[in-house]
Amino acid sequence: MAKITFYGGVGTVTGSKYLLEHNGKKILVDCGLFQGLKDLRERNWQDPAFLPHEIDAVIITHAHIDHTGWLPRLVKLGFNGRVTTSRATADLLKILLPDSGRLQEEEADYRNRHALTSHTPALPLYDERDAKAALELMSPVPNDGQPREICPGIKASFLVAGHIMGASLVLVEMENARDDGSSIRFLFSGDLGHYDQPIVKDPAPPPDCDYLMCESTYGDRLHGDVDSETQMARIINDAAKRGGPILIPAFAVGRTQEVLYMIRELEEQKRIPVLPVVVDSPMAAQATQVYGKWHEEHDREYASILAQKRHPLRTASMSTASSREESKQLNEMRGPRIIISASGMMTGGRVLHHAIRIVPDENATVVFVGFQAAGTTGRRIQDGEREVKIMKNWVPVRCHVEKVEGFSAHADWKAVLRWLSSLRQAPKTVFTTHGEPEAAAAMAGHIRERFGWNVMVPGYEDSVELT
Repeated sequence: MAKITFYGGVGTVTGSKYLLEHNGKKILVDCGLFQGLKDLRERNWQDPAFLPHEIDAVIITHAHIDHTGWLPRLVKLGFNGRVTTSRATADLLKILLPDSGRLQEEEADYRNRHALTSHTPALPLYDERDAKAALELMSPVPNDGQPREICPGIKASFLVAGHIMGASLVLVEMENARDDGSSIRFLFSGDLGHYDQPIVKDPAPPPDCDYLMCESTYGDRLHGDVDSETQMARIINDAAKRGGPILIPAFAVGRTQEVLYMIRELEEQKRIPVLPVVVDSPMAAQATQVYGKWHEEHDREYASILAQKRHPLRTASMSTASSREESKQLNEMRGPRIIISASGMMTGGRVLHHAIRIVPDENATVVFVGFQAAGTTGRRIQDGEREVKIMKNWVPVRCHVEKVEGFSAHADWKAVLRWLSSLRQAPKTVFTTHGEPEAAAAMAGHIRERFGWNVMVPGYEDSVELT
């Protein structure tokens, strides 16, 4: 008997965790951190409904923390199996997971020093040592679509998902017990990129499958009609006229690189003035180096720029802030400038220290370039709340708030339908996950209307038998 249980990534865009069980084997697909609303964040601290030491293997679709950030906690609780992921993702996790461990430790320390905790003492969810222990379990594979054994009776193949560097569609094949060569084929979309975005290739066509898990982040909306370059050019030009700073909260992996790519293009096209651009994220700087490494995942334009010995991700007046001291020095800067800093949803990291100063400034601009999950500081500012809590301080929102609609690395619902249309046969069931409730339900409706397929919107801890 085979079944899948949904331990995250349902009813929310964070915490992705899906447990496959087949012939006594247990495979966890993704191991993400919950973010956003307090009720969701508290799940990170709860004991899992499965025993970590009984998990045979973990599969990771891509490097973002909402898909990987609970892996060190899983290791801390007893998991010691193999973690299979793409080669680029494994490289990015060498940066992301230790940084996440340090952030957990630093946040606990900060709360203890400033008496900002209801627990005495505040403890990290895991530390840097746990993160490094998780990295020891990595088993990287190419994104080439070739099946590889995950554990006896279960194989997986990885294909380009087009979301960020290394992001994968993963086809899991579970051999049937009757030993006739047949299998149950379960395809996980991971986070699906949209078409014609810069840097990485378009999503690979989905292989035929019996079951399909489809992300639905933008299941109830489309990316804007105005192209993102035009939006960004207007925002930067308006901010330059006001003479105020621009703060761009951006994920260190994926979004920061796309923002830099766009600003460089706008500068070269003379559509914006050359402003100081500061990337205040050591992790983003390291991730940018990884982006230059995996040439097989670059799209043609990115590869062409590299061939001309130009750096696609460097603007005309760009610097990075590596140390805390360099980050603090940004507070002394005056005049128009662009600060790109993580985290992308303003849930933690250096961006919060900039936000405390920039959000109350009526000449400043905060630009959102990605999805903001419910309950995050970014979502509250984006939704127009006039006061938000940042590091336990209530801060008035007086800055200009902008959103670049077409910047998301997630496919909108029309792009998802375009991707699904490549399937030659209907899956038995499609599960819409990785979306807030309205988005997951809407995506299910679009799939039913377009294809007439059986679609299910699973809930937290739901289990479904697979035949």
